[in-house]
Amino acid sequence: MPNIKSAKKALKKSERKKIINARSKVKMKKIIKNLNELARTLEKKTEKITDDKLKEIEEILKNAYKQIDKTSKRGIIKKNTASRKKSKLAKKVNSLQQKKSNK
Repeated sequence: MPNIKSAKKALKKSERKKIINARSKVKMKKIIKNLNELARTLEKKTEKITDDKLKEIEEILKNAYKQIDKTSKRGIIKKNTASRKKSKLAKKVNSLQQKKSNK
């Protein structure tokens, strides 16, 4: 435990930022997980992929991009990590669109 007043303040500030950063990271991971689960269920189905489902996935992708960019901007995740996550999600959505156009 710190003895100096400024060190005590710094510790409080650090703990507060840790909670905020964790919350932001969890929110990002939750959005990505939802997108992956929805994509997985659509890939497994033998039925046609509807335009409504694709629009829903694109909307979730847009929200995922937004959250990933926010966490990257705040320095919670690195820039290249953010790019990699966005690329992976885009690849998944594009494969679903290709699957829909092929059927």
